[in-house]
Amino acid sequence: MTGNPHLAAWMDRRGLSQAELAGRLNRRIGALTGQPGKLTDRHVRNWLTGKTRWPQKRQRVVLEAEFGTTAVSLGFVAPASREREPSEDRVLRRTFTSATASITAAALLPSTPSSGSSHVGMSDADRLERNFASLVDDDNKGKSGIRLETRALAHAQHALDLQAIGHASSRVRSRLYYLAAAFTGTALWTAIEAHEPERAHGHLHRAMTLAGLADSSEMKMRLWGHAAILLFQQKHTSDAQAAAEAGRRTRVSRHDALFRSLANARVAGVLSAVGDDLAALRSLESAERAYERADLQQERPAWVSFYDRAELDGLSALVMSDLGRHDEAEAHLHRTLARLRPDYRRNRIYYSVHLALAQLAQGEAEQAVATAISLLPVPGEEPLGGRTSDLLRQFDRMLKQVAPGTRSAVEWADCYAEGKKEL
Repeated sequence: MTGNPHLAAWMDRRGLSQAELAGRLNRRIGALTGQPGKLTDRHVRNWLTGKTRWPQKRQRVVLEAEFGTTAVSLGFVAPASREREPSEDRVLRRTFTSATASITAAALLPSTPSSGSSHVGMSDADRLERNFASLVDDDNKGKSGIRLETRALAHAQHALDLQAIGHASSRVRSRLYYLAAAFTGTALWTAIEAHEPERAHGHLHRAMTLAGLADSSEMKMRLWGHAAILLFQQKHTSDAQAAAEAGRRTRVSRHDALFRSLANARVAGVLSAVGDDLAALRSLESAERAYERADLQQERPAWVSFYDRAELDGLSALVMSDLGRHDEAEAHLHRTLARLRPDYRRNRIYYSVHLALAQLAQGEAEQAVATAISLLPVPGEEPLGGRTSDLLRQFDRMLKQVAPGTRSAVEWADCYAEGKKEL
């Protein structure tokens, strides 16, 4: 009988034995300190049985990095006198993150310019741009989490390191700053998805500085959109609205109809959430008009590839849901799911949960439960993101209010209880 079922479940999900976990953690400690760790299966066994309820600082740091979650979520219990994380722990975490990023960069990227000389040129930036497109593709397919965030930060640092290697023209330097901002923006988005606001704010400030150094209106527009979501998550609604408006005012939004459409759709989402219904509808109409005028064949950066007719319908559905027009929200969501690219797993699940919520809001409990149950992860599948998990919890609460004790509610409760092990 384990005294820590949470850690046992995480290990089982990853298929890790006690000895294997100890070995992986020792390698992480080596990356952090320069000296291999000395953990054995006995340490892991003590964690599992509850004999050790709160591992040492270094052990907690590598455990959190290994599983991408907090020590508390792994089932460990801090002594009452140490519930607040000491500053030493925070320093250790920052050290570990930097070490991991450096190791990842070394593994993925050459340490010198591709030309083999001290000159940094466009070919080096082109290589980084291809890597960025690959990261964006992984993110769109739902392969996010702490590993993607670390990869993105490693690439951002490499873009900056290239400038210290040798000579680069001002044009190349500007593009490297842009790419560093782009990679940091991806790390920002990953932290937002994981509901890690402190980490996300750090990425946001860094990315904005880099976007400023690159003088990139387009990158600032992307970052203001992320900032709006982050601030809204933290219930700073006025700031979220200001961030969305700042994205709409960027130069690229004025000059490119597709960016203008996306910016207006984001503003509409914030306005509808704060109850400004008429302004939200006007902004959504502007998004529609701009999309119709956009040249969809024009070459644009990889990060905006997600924004198509399916995504506009999805964002429109969220606005309609906020306005209480759940039948219209459902219609938009059906169009979204019909048009969404097959490999966009995360967005498909995200909008499908919203479909279940729209159906439930219209009293269609049986249909809503059928939609929601199909989304629960099964053993071996990648866990759902933080935002999607929150939506499923919202669905669970709403179903208990709308259809308590019904056969559909009982069926959902059983499946959800089992599915939560994978969330």
